[in-house]
Amino acid sequence: MNEIISELEKISVDAKQTFGNLSAEQLNFKPSAESWSVGQCFEHLIKTNELFYGELDKIADGTRQNSFWENWSPLSSFGANFLIKSLKSDEKKFKVPTQKIAPPSDVDAQIIEKFAAHQAELAEKIKATESADWQKTVITSPFLAVMTYKLADGFTVVVEHEKRHFRQAERVMQADGFPT
Repeated sequence: MNEIISELEKISVDAKQTFGNLSAEQLNFKPSAESWSVGQCFEHLIKTNELFYGELDKIADGTRQNSFWENWSPLSSFGANFLIKSLKSDEKKFKVPTQKIAPPSDVDAQIIEKFAAHQAELAEKIKATESADWQKTVITSPFLAVMTYKLADGFTVVVEHEKRHFRQAERVMQADGFPT
C-alpha cells in the first residue's frame, strides 16, 4: 500500500511543479482537434478514478463481496498484466470507453489544484481498504464487465494510467504552437 500511496503523492507533486503555473490558455491548448489539452488529461484522470469510489467505499466498510465471475474469472491476472503493460507504453492510443470519463473541451484553470486534492482523496480511499486482502479482493472494470483484476493490480493500473496521461500532458507542452 505504501508504494501505491507514494506513487500517487509523487504524481501530485510533479503535476503541481510541471503544470501548476500554466495559464488557462496553456491548460486548454490542444495540438490538434483530435488531441487533448493538458487540462483534459487531468480532468479525465479525476473522472476515471472517481468511477472506482463506490467499490472502494464498500471494500473499506467490509460490505463488498466478490461476484461469482470475480471469484472464478480465468482472465483476472492476464487482463491486469496486459492493461498495465499497455499503459506503460505510449505507442498505442486508446479510445475513451465511455463518455462518462471524456473531459469537456474547456477545462477550469484550477484543474491542477483540483487534481492534487483528488489525489489526496484517492489516497485516503486506498488507505481505507488496507484491512482487505488486496490479492483476494477482485474488482470488475467499470468499462468492460468481462475484465476483472485483483485490487492490488487495480491500484497499479490507476498509477500507470496517471503516469501515461502525465506524459501525454508533457508532450502537449512540447507541441508546436504551445502558448508561451
